[in-house]
Amino acid sequence: MSRSDESERVRRIWDRIASRYDRAIRVPERLLLEGGREWVCSRARGDVLEISVGTGRNLSLYARDVRLTGVDISAGMLEIAKKRAAELGRAADLRLGDAQALELPDSSFDTVVCTLALCSIPDPGAAVAEMRRVVRPGGRVLLLEHVRSPRVVVRAIQRALDPITVWLEGDHLVREPLELLETAGFEVEELERSKLGVVERVAARTAGA
Repeated sequence: MSRSDESERVRRIWDRIASRYDRAIRVPERLLLEGGREWVCSRARGDVLEISVGTGRNLSLYARDVRLTGVDISAGMLEIAKKRAAELGRAADLRLGDAQALELPDSSFDTVVCTLALCSIPDPGAAVAEMRRVVRPGGRVLLLEHVRSPRVVVRAIQRALDPITVWLEGDHLVREPLELLETAGFEVEELERSKLGVVERVAARTAGA
């Protein structure tokens, strides 16, 4: 399947589940993430781009002086995010967009945030390359992701489940964003792993700091 075909399939999946996403994710977040969204958003500064903003679950966590832009491939998810922003009184430019080919200028953001999205973007390497393109010299990328565990038994279970989750939800269980960041030329400043190495928090910076 081509990248464009897979992107369209993923878009349809997220449009279909948008209305129930917040309910579905509540328990997994409580069990696995333990303040991960807060960890990421508290480090965001200046002009901030959130990749795959989804239903806007991070909107309330940013500092009030952050100038926020959010993109998502799903119109259904984005509609909920816009309603949430209005309820919060949060000014944000929320727009449809493909993380693999952002319609945004080079070097236009101080911070790029991505939470729980590189697992479902068909070409995560392209998405990270786009993050590198739009972030300013010395800017940061902040990630919260579920990733490939370094523990052999856990990783084996992930590999067994991966074809099922990819087919049903476009959700890849054995990716490792750190490899993509290094390939794109980011330097990792902070890295925290938890839950048998399945959950990863990363802060990385471009050259020019």
